[in-house]
Amino acid sequence: MEYCKEVERTIITTYRKSIWRKFLEAVEEFDLIQQGDRIAVCITGYKDSLLLAKCMQEFKRHGDSTIELVFFVLDSVYDKQECLKIIEDANAVGVTVTVTSCVKELNCNKMALCHHFNNIVETILLGMLYNGQVQTMMPKSYNLNYEGIEVIRPLYLVKEEAILRWSERHEVKYFPCEYAFAEDFSVCEEDTSRKRKNVKELIDSLRLINPNIDVNIFKSMYNVNLDTMISYVQGKEVYHFLDNYDS
Repeated sequence: MEYCKEVERTIITTYRKSIWRKFLEAVEEFDLIQQGDRIAVCITGYKDSLLLAKCMQEFKRHGDSTIELVFFVLDSVYDKQECLKIIEDANAVGVTVTVTSCVKELNCNKMALCHHFNNIVETILLGMLYNGQVQTMMPKSYNLNYEGIEVIRPLYLVKEEAILRWSERHEVKYFPCEYAFAEDFSVCEEDTSRKRKNVKELIDSLRLINPNIDVNIFKSMYNVNLDTMISYVQGKEVYHFLDNYDS
């Protein structure tokens, strides 16, 4: 019990600036949570998802007591032993996990995933370098795989470094996995993991030249000038700069 209280306390004290404020900033800026929401919080067993769970608990406790939280793990993704390990690690930090095979069974209107700032930056570069697209992972979206459920990412502005410091300070146990990167919770292909690792190493090397490189990549998604784009897609429509060039 004392361990859980300490884990919770440091989120809003020691890591108030790097974690708690960034969490609240994302919730407010992107309008992620409303009164009366019933939110399914995905527990992958990884340190990011355990921090997300604790932040959501703190938000309910100190911010909005009208929301309902359901912490879940999908048995369609993990085998029985893996599920038990995830549940054990979550229980250790005061998070009770429900095992389910379908998110819709939880009767929630939103699902919270644990993607953080670094995941977003890496996704931007992955799209450019490997897919020839300028795109990002959105702070919230409606996913076709979960009809009627809005996907939110409350750790959107929290940097991985802060998550590591928090987890190492408390020796938070976790079940290492890559499933958190997949919106449909399918197993990440080895090729995708390799590409993400390459991009992470590239960002680390560029940060030696410019320590703000990751922040600048992130901010680029706020400052897209469509007048300088050859073409862009909105919905199902494709727009080309020549369409209205003469006018």
